[in-house]
Amino acid sequence: MADERSAVVELELFTHRFSAIARQMGEALRRTALSVNVKERLDFSCALLDARGHLVVNAPHIPVHLGALGLCVRSVADELGPFEPGDVVVTNHPAFGGSHLPDVTVITPVFAGRLVGYAASRAHHAEIGGTLPGSMPPAARSLAEEGVVLEPQLLVRRGRPRWEEIRGRLAGGPHPSRAVAENLADLAAAIAANRRGVEGLEALVAANGLDTVTRHMRALEALAAERMAAALERLPPGRRRAVERLDDGSELRLEITLEGHGALIDFTGSAPVHPGNLNATPAIVRSAVLYVLRLLIDEPLPLNEGLARDVEIRIPVGLLNPTFPPDPARAPAVVGGNVETSQRVVDTLLKALGLVACGQGTMNNVLFGNESFSYYETVCGGAGAGDGFDGADAVHTHMTNTAITDPEILEHRHPVRVEEFRVRRGSGGRGRHRGGDGVSRELTFLEPVALSILSQHRVEAPFGVGGGKAGSRGRQRLVRASGDEVELDSIDSCRVEAGDRLILDTPGGGGFGAPPEREARADGQDE
Repeated sequence: MADERSAVVELELFTHRFSAIARQMGEALRRTALSVNVKERLDFSCALLDARGHLVVNAPHIPVHLGALGLCVRSVADELGPFEPGDVVVTNHPAFGGSHLPDVTVITPVFAGRLVGYAASRAHHAEIGGTLPGSMPPAARSLAEEGVVLEPQLLVRRGRPRWEEIRGRLAGGPHPSRAVAENLADLAAAIAANRRGVEGLEALVAANGLDTVTRHMRALEALAAERMAAALERLPPGRRRAVERLDDGSELRLEITLEGHGALIDFTGSAPVHPGNLNATPAIVRSAVLYVLRLLIDEPLPLNEGLARDVEIRIPVGLLNPTFPPDPARAPAVVGGNVETSQRVVDTLLKALGLVACGQGTMNNVLFGNESFSYYETVCGGAGAGDGFDGADAVHTHMTNTAITDPEILEHRHPVRVEEFRVRRGSGGRGRHRGGDGVSRELTFLEPVALSILSQHRVEAPFGVGGGKAGSRGRQRLVRASGDEVELDSIDSCRVEAGDRLILDTPGGGGFGAPPEREARADGQDE
């Protein structure tokens, strides 16, 4: 009994040591990066993986990044391995566990006589080429239109950087990056962050021995699998189905089969390959599944590969699993799949499990820029209510976990003025527990720029659960300096001039449970 208790305590200590290394990586990346997107919005993630490329621990960063890193590392290792000490790999290719082109992944293998594991970071570059500034063109129909495609390649070989090669890739092609210097600076920051992870793992090995460190990596995965199995066994067995529709009508179909301590999550029947940019990848879908599975475990536990050990995920070819030909001009566009389809996959999973009402279900992506700069932000909204709690107002939900740029920094660095940023009162769905309210954000542009919007829940309202009402849909409109108003679609772009204003209203979360009778008699608040 004493030995068993000692093993539990030792595993807890190692879990915190692993997690501390990942957090140190994240802080190093934040401090050394150049871009506003990494330094201020914190749109990056860091993690440690074992020698098999299985996710061990993460820092509390971006769920849509973290769940995909294991698949990315394994794909890259199969493509380029075996690695040597001093190697560093870079990629943003969606066919290799990437999400979309702005998310650039840097992977550093860790050695201590033999391969110990990997330090990995993924950061969103607000500019990496494409047909429009910000590298998330709403009208893209191919991967080539979205920016520079980096197949897995060595950024550093045996300690020798290959900056000229990567500079040439970023500055070349049909749609080169408009911010090569910033790209290179953020890549250097990612290398430095990974180096912090390498040093941390090396120090753990030096202090405790390679076998001990490896054993605790495996033990943490086994613990995650054990906790997940127990959580699944608590759910009633059987099949649960759900259908959600993107704003353009594309369907996400899901059937979850629960049996004992395992589950089959099947997306058969979902829409075919999307003609636009809402295609996701298996890595993105896996991220969403891991995130929702983690919600079933009510204890502090890192997002670990063991969560999916007894879970089979079936993703037929289509919107959630497109085929990528070698030529990027023939490959499907994916930039909206990472930010928007990922959120709607989570909506569908939560609907099937009945865990909580729908949150805002979107990242409300706003991008603007010209040939001299690109800016990107995601905007908060309402969280869904649940059994025993109201939804939170004005928060990022589910697959995103970024901050928003401080107005002073935004206005200092870019030609824009923040006119208003407030909670959108009454936009949460009514219910026994109310959904969280979204926000209203108003920006005035001070010079001509290209504006892009990628969003969802502008047509489909965020659902309530158990009689709870839907949250308000979002909307966005442009008020020209002349006073004319232009309503913008869920996914849209336009040219704006100095004095034009963007007014963005983000969705509220759905309510949970039938509302009190006096509220139930009221008309719906959906706008």
